[in-house]
Amino acid sequence: MEGNMKLAVVEDAVEYHLFLIPDNARDTEEYREILQKYIERIMTQFAPILVPYIWQNQPFNLKYKPAKGGVPAHIYGMTKFGDNIEDEWFIVYVIKQITKAFPELVARIEDNDGEFLLIEAADFLPKWLDPDNSANRVFFHHGELCIIPVPRKSERISWLPMTPPTIQQALSIISAHPDVVLASESIQAAVDRRIRGYPDKVEASRHRAHCFLPAGIVAVLKQRPRLVSAAVQAFYLRDPIDLRACRIFKTFLPETRIMASVTFTKCLYAQLVQQKFVPDRRSGYSLPPPSHPQFRAYELGMKLAHGFEILCSKCSSHFSDSKKSVDTTSPLWASFLESLKRNDYFKGLMEGSTQYQERLEMAKNYFQLSIHRPESSLAMSPGEEILTMLQTLPFDVEELKKESTDLPPEDDDQWLDLSPDQLDQLLQDVAGRKDSQPSPQQAEEQSYDVGQVSDSVKAFISKVSTYKGAELPRDPSEAPITFDADSFLNYFDKILGTKLQESDSDDDKDDFECLDSDDDLGFEAQEPDSLEGALGSLKSYMAQMDQELAHTSMGKSFSTCEQANKEPSSQTANNNSDEEDSGARDRVVEAVDVDLNLVSNILESYSSQAGLAGPASNLLHSMGVRVPDNADHSPHVSQ
Repeated sequence: MEGNMKLAVVEDAVEYHLFLIPDNARDTEEYREILQKYIERIMTQFAPILVPYIWQNQPFNLKYKPAKGGVPAHIYGMTKFGDNIEDEWFIVYVIKQITKAFPELVARIEDNDGEFLLIEAADFLPKWLDPDNSANRVFFHHGELCIIPVPRKSERISWLPMTPPTIQQALSIISAHPDVVLASESIQAAVDRRIRGYPDKVEASRHRAHCFLPAGIVAVLKQRPRLVSAAVQAFYLRDPIDLRACRIFKTFLPETRIMASVTFTKCLYAQLVQQKFVPDRRSGYSLPPPSHPQFRAYELGMKLAHGFEILCSKCSSHFSDSKKSVDTTSPLWASFLESLKRNDYFKGLMEGSTQYQERLEMAKNYFQLSIHRPESSLAMSPGEEILTMLQTLPFDVEELKKESTDLPPEDDDQWLDLSPDQLDQLLQDVAGRKDSQPSPQQAEEQSYDVGQVSDSVKAFISKVSTYKGAELPRDPSEAPITFDADSFLNYFDKILGTKLQESDSDDDKDDFECLDSDDDLGFEAQEPDSLEGALGSLKSYMAQMDQELAHTSMGKSFSTCEQANKEPSSQTANNNSDEEDSGARDRVVEAVDVDLNLVSNILESYSSQAGLAGPASNLLHSMGVRVPDNADHSPHVSQ
């Protein structure tokens, strides 16, 4: 068996469903035509932001889906977004805007992780909502996020089912009670924060770079800039079988190369740049030395050319042309073009100009793929599309060479080399904490209260945990947590016997059931029913342990309350005689300062991370505690 099989990879994908309410869905030809009209209207209205978008793997798409398994006939779409998570959130923005523009539509959206919108807003969800009961509860309606609630055990609401609703029930509830199902403002804000800035944010996600490319690829990308993603993916996921086609180039000859400006997404650009690749000597794609000022352009062009050649090598040289033409005389195309003009798709360009024609060709391609013939069986593969354009698209190599002398400047790619501070700031921005966190420079200048570390850990310990995990306290400014120290100490007094007279004898017997074997503890046997004797022996035993440990290296590693109140003494104090050591055993053991030891150890652990991620920083950050880097690398705490 030849080793030409690729590993099956589960690609990240997002699915979106649009339902028409009030729910009168019928899986009939008439209802199908109604939904098909909605698809055309949606794709036409949102064409100005969808046409120029460069997708990682698959574009946004809609099609009719018949009724199945209790789910009514509706509009459905699925997009594989692969490594570019921004594609998924752009789709969330589009779906939200669709339900705002078409209030009679209700949408739900999910990905491989399930209800990822709830994951994004996990810090603000009600206690009752969990993955087991969230099915068919999360929707967009009127551009707002809706969550169908569960009635409390003490109340019965006829229109709210106790179990997860069916799609039919959910649509009826949203239609009849749109105000009741609105998600809380904090949940809405968490999702809105993630899609903030669209559609203008699309431009910021692009990266323009110079590439030394064969003229045929330059001509194709001028008409179909979205094909850059298919070429990058073909190169990025190449295998030895793919590279056989690149030993000797048949479609894109290296001697036809010219300089051109290519628009990538930042994700595609990073994938192309980070790949280490040496071309086959027979291919003709030689590179200048790395010191050459245009080495990056040569390298990018070489990699991109390999991707295009791989795409074309997967196609037969003979394929049908019946599915490739756009009927520009049809009323549907006329209304689509008019909608583009109304929404300023052409950006004021003069009709007939080169840039106008380029945008017009992009619109025709979008119309062909998404509106006119949306069925996948009629869609061309990227390789077929490239070969068709090379056969039918006339281009002048000399004209392209002239254009290469006046290229727009490249974008700076310093974002590829983020410093730790920049990366931390980027993660904070994504998490929506940009406004609440100080800059690293400001952080070092601030006076930090180390007592906050101790208070936060105490709050964490006092939280109730379950088999699902422990709850971390939120930012103190959002949800202050109180620690009942008296109750906490009373509980331990109860165990140690200092308040024995107040304890419940039955409860105490249960608590100390594990102390039946006195031999295991190493003290004299007590009467089986003598709880006071057991407690007294336990306290005596613990006191002896304290005396033994107090003057060992372990005991000396803890700071005591007396030490915390003294000024640091000279190092000569450590040179004690044997007589002093023996006499020290008779002294009262000094109480350990728990808070001081806790803070010292946590800060020392934080300092040892050297700016990297670690347990101390993860715990402190999750509790809203921000500490500066230790500049002198000698962690100490003073009271």
